[in-house]
Amino acid sequence: MVNGLPWTADAQAKLKNIPFFVRAQARKRIEDVARETEAEAVTADLVEQVRLEFGQ
Repeated sequence: MVNGLPWTADAQAKLKNIPFFVRAQARKRIEDVARETEAEAVTADLVEQVRLEFGQ
């Protein structure tokens, strides 16, 4: 679990691939999107969706 929401192992692995200097900002945005969509957990697909928003 990261910051209150459960994260799948795949989602955690994808988060680790995000550069460390933007990782905290990305984590916050990912969890915000998860809450907005009422997701029960952060998935790799959700991480990918937010990654595309960041243009990575």
